Amino acid sequence: MGKNTIIGIDLGTSTTEAAVIRNGKPEMILNFSGQVITPSAVGIDADRQIVFGEKAKAQYLLAPKDTVIEVKRKIGTKEMIYMGGKAYTPTEISAMLLSHVREFVSEYLKEEITRAVISVPAYFDDLQRQETVEAGKQAGFTVERIINEPTAAALSYGIGHMEEESHILVYDLGGGTFDVTLLEMFGGVLEVKASSGDNKLGGKDFDECLIRWMVRQFRSKEGIDLEKDMAAMVKLKEQAELCKRELSAQDSYRVMIPFIAKKDGEPVALDETVTVSLFEELTRELVERTHAPIDVVLADSGVLPAEIDRILLVGGSTRMPMISRDLENYLKKEPSRAVNPDYAVAEGASIQAGIIEGSISGEDSLVMTDVNPYTLGIRTLSDFSMNYMSVIIPRNVTIPTVRKDSFCTSADYQPEAKIEVYQGESDDVRKNHFLGEFIISEIPLKPAGEEKVEVEFAYDLNGMLEVRAQIVSTGEEASVAINMMEHLPGSGDEEKVDVEKWKEAPHAKQFRTVIRRAERRLKNEELQDMPLYKEDLEDALYELKCALIEEDLERAEDLEEEILDMLEY
Repeated sequence: MGKNTIIGIDLGTSTTEAAVIRNGKPEMILNFSGQVITPSAVGIDADRQIVFGEKAKAQYLLAPKDTVIEVKRKIGTKEMIYMGGKAYTPTEISAMLLSHVREFVSEYLKEEITRAVISVPAYFDDLQRQETVEAGKQAGFTVERIINEPTAAALSYGIGHMEEESHILVYDLGGGTFDVTLLEMFGGVLEVKASSGDNKLGGKDFDECLIRWMVRQFRSKEGIDLEKDMAAMVKLKEQAELCKRELSAQDSYRVMIPFIAKKDGEPVALDETVTVSLFEELTRELVERTHAPIDVVLADSGVLPAEIDRILLVGGSTRMPMISRDLENYLKKEPSRAVNPDYAVAEGASIQAGIIEGSISGEDSLVMTDVNPYTLGIRTLSDFSMNYMSVIIPRNVTIPTVRKDSFCTSADYQPEAKIEVYQGESDDVRKNHFLGEFIISEIPLKPAGEEKVEVEFAYDLNGMLEVRAQIVSTGEEASVAINMMEHLPGSGDEEKVDVEKWKEAPHAKQFRTVIRRAERRLKNEELQDMPLYKEDLEDALYELKCALIEEDLERAEDLEEEILDMLEY
């Protein structure tokens, strides 16, 4: 160990882990409580001191307004998080967690630790990666690299199987996100072929299914809506998590919460027995949602299901027996538990850290390649649209990479061009994620089509993007490093779509009632304890307004029905 020690951190939705290379192998680091796993929770206690981990999680039941959990699902949004009556950005809360990690890691290793490799879901976009890096910086870390979680898990496996030649599918279902990655390992090389995923699918969604079922059962039996009682919802959340865990080892679980509500002045208990079959029925749709990303990585990689040699299960949520069973049915291959689902990502991040710092020798280390998970491009004109997405880097291209393309001026005597950068899979940039923009000036004044601008995208190992434009005839250049921190709350920047323009849409009147109802529901403070429900409702409302602006009536009607169903809960 020395002043250049680099650690690996798995900053998860539910838990956080850290590891370091010792004697050429990963070693999990213990927190102040002597535990490897630290709950990803931050709170303000009765003495108005900031607490972390188990202490914060323990107080959530009694002080939900002073406690923050599951912040990872907010990374990349403009949503403010309230704790102790004060507003924070997701980046600030994440930085608090990472500061806590830096403190217990430094104590464990008996040296000041300031360098780290931090894992992120493979399907995190540029904004989410940038915010993760920024959180690390605010915590006092130099973030040496961002590594995709499934890639880290594969690295943890591969370091002990150097001579193996195989196709490995990493199925990573964590607390808040889902990733699937297809890798090829050969001759000491670990090559990522394709990645896909769902950043809004994880163990917490399985919990939410149980919570909603219990709310419906209690409403049916007692005529009481528990969603209006913040304390009751916190208790339900706690019991749903416990129920899910217990059903991994037994056929049924009794959820018993005394004094959850009052009826006619008398206390009422919630008493429900949840069987494995009921749980699987409630969550079947969530399990099936994992199939589409699997299909994407198989198609993009050109690997057939029969050619998969090993399926690695990563993430605590893969402990649910139905996950293994579903995968075996879908891919006709039994999944492997060759890595610890809780530790593999942190171990893999530490291996990457060891390679960077030199504590793992070249002969003992894998050569690793990765891919970008999203298509990247710019807005251009086409014969049919002013909002066409011209692709510069297709998804699942090996990184680091540099790609370029040339474009002609579109107007006579055009003095400048605005380069708008987007990320997404649609031909229409309006349906993609806006990353940033810049102006290239001093274009020679000539008729349309007679001047060319070359646009270059450079994508590095951290998934960070730099865009450069050059006027071909003069060599004049302009560039931008996409720093999405500029788009955080308080910056004054607008969302990619000004959804308030829905009021001017031709069909606005038809949907006004449901929009207002949804907006009133979202203002309900009790929703602070239903983060997944709140997030789903916000997303559906946003999409409805976008559909109205785009005059997509069929889509708007589908979303209206979806929102009405949600408002029934």
